Amino acid sequence: MIPLLTPDWPAPARVGACVTTRAGGVSAPPYASFNLATHVGDDPANVAANRARLREALALPAAPRWLSQVHGVRCVDVATVADDVEADVGYAMAAGLVCAVLTADCLPVLLCDRAATRVAAVHAGWRGLDAGILPRAVRALGVDAADVIAWIGPGIGVDAYAVGAALRARFVAQDPGYADCFERRGAAWHADLAGIAGRQLALAGVPVVSRHAGCPYADPRFYSYRRDGVTGRFASLIWIR
Repeated sequence: MIPLLTPDWPAPARVGACVTTRAGGVSAPPYASFNLATHVGDDPANVAANRARLREALALPAAPRWLSQVHGVRCVDVATVADDVEADVGYAMAAGLVCAVLTADCLPVLLCDRAATRVAAVHAGWRGLDAGILPRAVRALGVDAADVIAWIGPGIGVDAYAVGAALRARFVAQDPGYADCFERRGAAWHADLAGIAGRQLALAGVPVVSRHAGCPYADPRFYSYRRDGVTGRFASLIWIR
């Protein structure tokens, strides 16, 4: 049995979604054990075995379309691209296609529409958020933003995410409301990455945004690059049944 996190959000029943943890696979330390990324130094055979185990456990209609994530804002229709295409958003407009992103501190954000006709998985670090990745992902769905439902998954929390004043200034220059997403703690600023994402979604017109309360850095169930350095990646997946 593979331990999974199921998003708590008001998505239609036809939308399948889940987040993996680091348990249930075959990878050896420091990737133990359910690493799903090929770019972190793990044995490719172990990654392939973990990916096969994931598809079987979830009875997925197809293998997930794995992206080569580059902290950009490119959005791709997973029906039209091959694995390892450079993009940070994969979306689907038909059943039988599986969107996925890999993270280990950055935010995974899942999107769907109320009619369950389209879904998207977004990899959102600070660079992508700074460049407006979430409004782009919402637009890529091709529906009114008022019909979009969002879930912000496990990403690094404010306690663990110290940043420089310059990063705070970049966001506040875009919108003064982002100031509420930063806390001064001694000489450092700490960023609420999920808060930034939530505000960006709200500004994009998305009315329903749910959020996972946990942080990979603080939760040993998940991989965290900031905590461990050399480590694996967990996946957030979404599809239409």
